Amino acid sequence: MLDSLQPQITQVTIIEDERRIREGLEALINGTEGYRCTAAFRSMEDALLRPWPEVPDVVLVDIGLPGMSGLEGLHLLRERYPAAALVMLTVYEDDERIFDALCAGACGYLLKRTPPARLLESLREAKLGGAPMSPEVARRVISLFRTVRPPQRADHDLTPHELRLLKLLVEGHNYKSAAAELGVSFHTIAFHIQNIYEKLQVHSKSEAVAKALRHRLIS
Repeated sequence: MLDSLQPQITQVTIIEDERRIREGLEALINGTEGYRCTAAFRSMEDALLRPWPEVPDVVLVDIGLPGMSGLEGLHLLRERYPAAALVMLTVYEDDERIFDALCAGACGYLLKRTPPARLLESLREAKLGGAPMSPEVARRVISLFRTVRPPQRADHDLTPHELRLLKLLVEGHNYKSAAAELGVSFHTIAFHIQNIYEKLQVHSKSEAVAKALRHRLIS
């Protein structure tokens, strides 16, 4: 009974080569109530070769790693730990890396200058199914949609309601906040998202967001 009253812990694994940043993130996460760092690795190879003590809720991944980059390792991480939310934490904010990360399965993209409080909030958001992005990154994504005209018949037979919902997912909403935005129930959102996944032939929100970006589905 007492265990059920304890706050739910957000468990995080870190893949970051710079020791100062890695240890700083560990200290921030372990020093904040409701968060715990389950493991920290200095390279993608280290993370893939060494056994993890447990599967975390969120994996923070640096892009500029020595050897295999964070982008190169995303596919392997997603295959090995499909239940974990993969969030990029990087200094890079160019369109190509953002696009590649989303296409590879990242559910979020944060810059290393993100304030600690916002970083912690983003970890919890990713755990709950959101797609956290730094404001600069979100502006680039939205700008991309505004400047590129969607090709004809690229809607994959999505209804106007499904397209509105897909746009909310791209903007970083989770099921709960999307339901509040559209004035419908959580279960209604889940039903429509399942339809979106089937029409887009994807299996997760990150894949749906990546396909929306790639095919310019949102106007």
